[in-house]
Amino acid sequence: MINRTANYAAFYVSEPFNESNLGANATPDFLYYNQLRAWKGADSSFPFVDAHAKTYNVRDDSDWETLKKRLHDRLNLSKNIILFLSTNTKNSKALQEEIEYGINEKGLPIIVVYPDFKEKCDISSSIGIHKQIKDLWDKLPKFRDNMDKVATLHVPYKKNLITSALKDANFKVQTMAKAGIYYYKLS
Repeated sequence: MINRTANYAAFYVSEPFNESNLGANATPDFLYYNQLRAWKGADSSFPFVDAHAKTYNVRDDSDWETLKKRLHDRLNLSKNIILFLSTNTKNSKALQEEIEYGINEKGLPIIVVYPDFKEKCDISSSIGIHKQIKDLWDKLPKFRDNMDKVATLHVPYKKNLITSALKDANFKVQTMAKAGIYYYKLS
C-alpha cells in the first residue's frame, strides 16, 4: 500500500516554466506555493509535506508524457490537493491534468486557497460562498465541474486557516468528509 502522507500543491505556471528567479517572480501562483515551503522551513511543525519534493524534478525541456507521469507519481503519494486559485490563475494543461487525475482517479479532497482574499468573510457569509469566489471557479472548468465528487474546503490566504485546513482529517483521502463544499463559518 502506498504511504499517502504528502500535500500536492497545484498552481498555475506559464508553460514551459523555468524556476529561475525571474520566472518564479513572474508567476504569482508559484510564489504562494513557495510561501508554504518557507513556512515549513521556518517551522518544522507547520503541517505541509511537499509532494513535489518526493519525486525527481522535471527538466524544463521534458516532454508532456514525462511531466504527466511525474504529476501522477506525486498525486499517488498525496493525501490531498492544495489548489491555489487566484485572479492570476489560468487553465493550463498541467492544472487540468492535476485536477482530473486528482479528483477522478485518486479521489483526493481539495483545499482551495484564495490568495486574493485574506479573511473568512471574503470567502463566505451566512448564506454561503460569495459570487466573487464562484466566479474564480470558472477559470478552471475541470475543477468547477468535478469538485462535487470530493470534499473541498475553501479558505482565504491566511496562515492560521491554512494550518487548520492542513490538519483537518476531513480533508485527507484516508478520512475524507462527505463530498461537498466546505468553508470556515464566521464567528
